[in-house]
Amino acid sequence: MTTLITRDELQAAISAGHVTLLDALAGTYWQKQHLPGAIPLHADHVEQVYRELLPDRNALIVTYCTNPACQNSQQVATKLETLGYTNVRKYREGIEDWAAAGLPLESGDGEG
Repeated sequence: MTTLITRDELQAAISAGHVTLLDALAGTYWQKQHLPGAIPLHADHVEQVYRELLPDRNALIVTYCTNPACQNSQQVATKLETLGYTNVRKYREGIEDWAAAGLPLESGDGEG
């Protein structure tokens, strides 16, 4: 099972610029709202884009989706771990927790 990351740890990693954040909902969900700097990546597309999108297999990568009931983030994390990524973590509480804490969200291409 993927190691979890807390909201506070994730906030610190985003602020420091030391994380690649993957929104496992992707598509229109990502367009509507996502965590700052998040890249949309659904589990169905991991194998097609991982080499180009995530060249450093030791970099901190965090996946998230809606809330603890959503399995998308675990699916993306598991695929990355199977592909040899060594520092994958999951923000289990997801975007609902982030928004409920009053933290900033982006929309569209990241400009909102």
